[in-house]
Amino acid sequence: MGAEHLAPPTEAEVFLRGPYRLACQAVVVDADAHVAFSILERRLRIVVPEPELRTAPIDPAVRVIDGVVHHGEDPIARRTGGMYGIAIDVGTTTVALELIDLDDGRIIEVVALENPQRFGGSDVMNRISYDDGPSRGQLRQSLRKAVNKELRLLYERCGIDRREVFEVVVVGNATMRDLFFGLDVSPIGQRPYKSTTELDLLAGLRATTALTALAHELGFHAHPRARIWGAPLVASHVGADVVADLVAIELDPTHEGVTMLVDVGTNTEVVVAARGRIVAASCPAGPAFEGGEVTYGMQAGAGAIESLAIDDDGQIEYQTIDGAPPIGICGSGLIDLVAALRRSGRMTPKGVFADRAPLVEVVPEVGITFTRADASALAQAKAANTVGQAILLRELGVAPAEVDRLYLAGGFASYVDVDNAIEIGFLAPVPTDRVVKVGNASLQGARELLLSVTARDAAERLIRTIEHVELETTPDFFDLFVDGCQFKPLAAGSEVGDVPAHA
Repeated sequence: MGAEHLAPPTEAEVFLRGPYRLACQAVVVDADAHVAFSILERRLRIVVPEPELRTAPIDPAVRVIDGVVHHGEDPIARRTGGMYGIAIDVGTTTVALELIDLDDGRIIEVVALENPQRFGGSDVMNRISYDDGPSRGQLRQSLRKAVNKELRLLYERCGIDRREVFEVVVVGNATMRDLFFGLDVSPIGQRPYKSTTELDLLAGLRATTALTALAHELGFHAHPRARIWGAPLVASHVGADVVADLVAIELDPTHEGVTMLVDVGTNTEVVVAARGRIVAASCPAGPAFEGGEVTYGMQAGAGAIESLAIDDDGQIEYQTIDGAPPIGICGSGLIDLVAALRRSGRMTPKGVFADRAPLVEVVPEVGITFTRADASALAQAKAANTVGQAILLRELGVAPAEVDRLYLAGGFASYVDVDNAIEIGFLAPVPTDRVVKVGNASLQGARELLLSVTARDAAERLIRTIEHVELETTPDFFDLFVDGCQFKPLAAGSEVGDVPAHA
């Protein structure tokens, strides 16, 4: 707030898009002005389920032979201390990483921070466009600096030397993973929306979409000869983070029931396994539920309203993360707010407020409001989720009530009120006792891939059985999307729309 009171951007800031500025460069030109800002290095809350007692063997890609750490048959360095690895989930909005002891699989520490690439746009298509412009490389550089800073602090806290880190696993959607490795991401932004690695795979030029580099090649803060392995992709925008999700939930393709995964994020991914098939799709939900496009939307940090209800007197009651003074509303709070407004009759299914008011005051004493434009942004983000779930269920001829297990993953998924999410159509109406919240399952899966080459091999085999569904090519996609923009439950049957389910 108050950007108009700052001097014009300097040459050092030409790579930034508004409203982002460099604090060391921005000069206030009006001494009486009020300028408010926030930084891109906020600590975020993240939920990664604690691993149960591992029964699977730990068989990382690195091992010690005669006192020397090897990657396969290649020697890296003589072991002089511990042997550690890093698992990283590079999300469009959030970056999360774990430091892992490769000897026993123990999690040393988990860290989550905002993805500093947000100056290049809030979604992957904007990031692709930015990286294809005159500032190519800035997104990769900003991420590298932020991650290395976190690693330096992490190593200092844990008392380890970076030369004790010998293996790194990176997951993320196709764009985020490829940006991390410095690949050209422009092909992902145009038909057929595929990574250069997937295009090469289809052309027979490579055997996998997985990536490998040395730490010194990427400027990564680990042993210079540590291997950095980027997990393979499913197809198109369904990326390595989904592969990690499936590893984490231990999806069994031979299971006779119906299993569903919904990983909520800037791009929501949906996977359904039933009747001998596995189908997957990416839904361009956008950042509305992750702090973007909503006036007082924010990520899950201190001061975010995470749960909310309207009492019998019409008063809004809420809870914030860490009990801090409210400064905004995160995804779980936004779902609660929409459901409460609908239930109380203060908002129609189309997002129109009672008496056609322009906004609803959520916390009037600090000015937090919810506007008609905010409702519209959430409606469109919700519609993308709704359509993805509906089309995949229909593709397999499955009704929501037939789903045996719905795994709900993502940054704020562990705090979502499932009943509220179903009531507004954010989730398919699966019986609530069958919904399992798995938090950041992609980070958990990255850990398993770090600890086990067997898990990597199994993931590669699983990918080959998954059918990618391009939602936008579905004949009634637009009609379903428009209907999905209403805050109402998804149809309970498998007969969504007019297009019959495929056998």
